[in-house]
Amino acid sequence: MNPLRRWLQQLKEYEDIAQVGQIARRYFAMNAFDGVLTMIGVLMGNYSAGVESARVIISTGLATSMAIGVSGFWGAYFTESAERKRDLDDLESYTLTDLNETKIGRASRAAAIVVSLVDGLAPFLAALVVLLPFFFTSLWGEIYHSYYLSLAMALGALFALGAFLGAISRENIALTGVKMIGAGLLAMVLGYLLSPFGG
Repeated sequence: MNPLRRWLQQLKEYEDIAQVGQIARRYFAMNAFDGVLTMIGVLMGNYSAGVESARVIISTGLATSMAIGVSGFWGAYFTESAERKRDLDDLESYTLTDLNETKIGRASRAAAIVVSLVDGLAPFLAALVVLLPFFFTSLWGEIYHSYYLSLAMALGALFALGAFLGAISRENIALTGVKMIGAGLLAMVLGYLLSPFGG
């Protein structure tokens, strides 16, 4: 068996033991949502302030998204590790066995890492998608086209997240998508109104 297949089989075993997929899915949706809304806030602040430099917007957005990603990774890692260690300790007290080097112990540690990576990468990648138009501002030469396209992409990403959650919960995916768009529109309005340069 080649190393990749062995690694994938091991991940499948860990998933069966630790139920990583369900937790990671939840973290992905929740934190991608946070990443998109944060970028909406960044964009509306820059828009209200009249920032016309794509470079400034990209650097601000990337710095913010990296901070969210690092925060998500470390927060999830410590939280998930603590929860899973407690569960493992409880199981050890019932079985009177050291489970650290068993498949259960390894699955528990792997689950904390996988969930942390999802938690950290989801908001960063979602924010990066929203920022993409600013990388191509030179093509259309007008910074405000980038703002409008970026905000439209943010709303599209929110709709996709809502549809994803609707499919998981077996609800109307169009309706859940529209609900997520509502959150984005509210963030846009508040971001503009609360800016000292807005209104």
